[in-house]
Amino acid sequence: MKTALVTGGSRGIGRAICLKLASMGYHVLVNYKNNAPEAQQTLLKIEQSGGTGALLQLNVANRGEIKSILSGWIKDNPENVIEVLVNNAGVRDDSLMAWMTDEQWDNVIHTGVDAFFFVTRMLLDGMMMNRYGRVINVVSLSGLKGLPGQTNYSAAKAGIIGATKALAQEVGRSGITVNAVAPGFIKTDMTADLDEKELKRSIPVNRFGTAEEVASAVGFLASADASYITGQVLSVNGGLYS
Repeated sequence: MKTALVTGGSRGIGRAICLKLASMGYHVLVNYKNNAPEAQQTLLKIEQSGGTGALLQLNVANRGEIKSILSGWIKDNPENVIEVLVNNAGVRDDSLMAWMTDEQWDNVIHTGVDAFFFVTRMLLDGMMMNRYGRVINVVSLSGLKGLPGQTNYSAAKAGIIGATKALAQEVGRSGITVNAVAPGFIKTDMTADLDEKELKRSIPVNRFGTAEEVASAVGFLASADASYITGQVLSVNGGLYS
């Protein structure tokens, strides 16, 4: 059974990506950390739309859990080949750098950069053996241009963008593509505290995007149609670049 793993898949952009990949015929592993009710809701929506999936609870910022839980799932499900990995998990903990605590920095970096490294490395062997794979990293406008109050988040996302371009060159000969999707302002719980009325004035299309629009971009990069696209960052931001 061809399988896709989506980290941080319980809600928002992650949920929309799970539903999109399920509609493409993938058995979707919905990763979540703590929010079991929302993860169950994502799985229910997958099943209601005719797809299949399963829940995978682990903290992707914890390398020990990745080694034990994710590797355990791979060993227990040899018939389920994970072809698509979407590194979507991420957290914001905003503060001006002068007042940013060690914990704010560590939490954002570990959940972003460390999770990308340990989860992706765990799955690369299987993809290389099968000579096929899609790694898609959900980054951010913040990682491209930097945003004040987000030195930690901008650093994490910019780091993943650099890693995306490097890894793409390492695994291309094995039939694996590595790309990133960089959302701008998207209507999710993570942006609920932002002033949409004010911010949309700076967006050429004059609105926030939807999680489904980001998921469509991810679905394209996960498809066979994108087999000659790798090492790229696809911005989904309504034209907001500066």
